[in-house]
Amino acid sequence: MTQIRRLLAINNYFYRRGGAESVFLDHIGLFAAAGWDVVPFAMQHPANLPSPWSGYFVSEIEYGAAGGPLTKARQAAKVIFSQEARRNIRNLIGQARPTVAHAHNVYHHISPSIFGALKDEGVPLVMTAHDLKIACPAYKMLSGGRVCERCRGGRIHNVLLHRCVKDSVAVSGLVLMETLVHRSLGLYRDTLDRVIAPSRFYRDKLIAWGWDADRIVHIPNCIDASEYMPAADEGGYFVYAGRLAPEKGLATLLRAAALARQKLVLAGSGPEEERLRRLAQDIGADVSFVGHLDKPALQRLIGGAIALVLPSEWYENAPVSVLEAYALGRPVIGTRIGGIPELVIEGETGLLVEPGNAAGLAEALAAMASLPASARATMGASSRDWVLREFSPDQYRERTLNLYEAIC
Repeated sequence: MTQIRRLLAINNYFYRRGGAESVFLDHIGLFAAAGWDVVPFAMQHPANLPSPWSGYFVSEIEYGAAGGPLTKARQAAKVIFSQEARRNIRNLIGQARPTVAHAHNVYHHISPSIFGALKDEGVPLVMTAHDLKIACPAYKMLSGGRVCERCRGGRIHNVLLHRCVKDSVAVSGLVLMETLVHRSLGLYRDTLDRVIAPSRFYRDKLIAWGWDADRIVHIPNCIDASEYMPAADEGGYFVYAGRLAPEKGLATLLRAAALARQKLVLAGSGPEEERLRRLAQDIGADVSFVGHLDKPALQRLIGGAIALVLPSEWYENAPVSVLEAYALGRPVIGTRIGGIPELVIEGETGLLVEPGNAAGLAEALAAMASLPASARATMGASSRDWVLREFSPDQYRERTLNLYEAIC
């Protein structure tokens, strides 16, 4: 490696917008603290953090904004292949030659057009797979509310045939065109030196869809448990924290809470909120909707819960919310899908149930609630100890550094 270790950190957004952005910004913080010179590259946005490098950021793309056919056509072209992003990153490399580039989410905004430029300049390139976009055009392997792998083997026409993106012919068609262009130019497959999979499930799934096993590295997400203080008392409720979206299994969770006669708190917002409110009223579920909470309030809420519930019905990757619950000394009830089972030790840190099974989830809620508080406290203590041992920031940085050294 060069004497000055410089990390080019790439992501669509440069503020804490969601789980991927939190991982991205925490990654930057860890390497800056270790003495690296970190140079971000992102999209311009009013909520972005300040950066001396923001002049190189690409123009904001605002989806859903008003505009004529020409504006929308230009936007579609940038989604597929951004010449601006490619030009800007070349200029940035000229000013700050990186030791390694590490990308997170780039599609639809920055676009992978930058990857060819990095390859041409000889910059080692790593990307963290926060979802399954490099295999599935619609990135979730989800269609019509169900897990879908129809595009496996190159049959990507299915994304349009089944309107997998927003149930829209236009948007699904754009995504199909995007995928055709990216694959024909090899913008992922021919440029990425390594792909980081935060879950073993994602590593195995990408390999099953044709990616070279030697290029996929499993590095779990991390959390600084020292920033989380376990609560002394429980509040007599279960909690879900995250986006209120169809694939999250929340309708199943509400039915399970009603069957088990357990109090439930949903923290977050999303397109399913009104439907879930109506469902809760129709079935008589004891559910509180508290909306989006800031970090301290969310920690208090999770810390006082009987357990965190993650009822997902799609291929979740490696939810940081599970690690947060563990850091707060709370057990987790999760579904056996995606990377969730890797993060729940049955009977020791929580319970696992089949996705989409309200009766089975109700049994798990009742079983967890019926345990003595001391038993749940023991599970919580085991959970926190596991996070401290296996998911610490120091371990994440060491694993990532080893990867960088292997390709530089």
